Amino acid sequence: MAQAITSAEFDSVVSGSDKPVLVDFWASWCGPCRALAPVVDQISQEMADRLVVYKCDVDAEPDLATKFRIVSIPTLILFKGGSPVHTIVGNMPKPALVSELEANL
Repeated sequence: MAQAITSAEFDSVVSGSDKPVLVDFWASWCGPCRALAPVVDQISQEMADRLVVYKCDVDAEPDLATKFRIVSIPTLILFKGGSPVHTIVGNMPKPALVSELEANL
């Protein structure tokens, strides 16, 4: 299951990871975010050997949402070496999401 991440730990966790990191920017009131949540959790388990997954609540962490220019949720950002390399905006079926991630790992 994807773990929550805060602004206090974000840089050290994302930059310090030896695997790519996927961050799901979401909010509890967002219907598409709630629909995508089980898919993100499945991906976090199924791709655990290749990817680390975190969730960032944009209401609890507005500074991170601003830093990464999150204007629509859900937004997923894939980081490598601490830098964003791919952004996915909106809900999508699991096969399409996995395909996008695979292409950018």
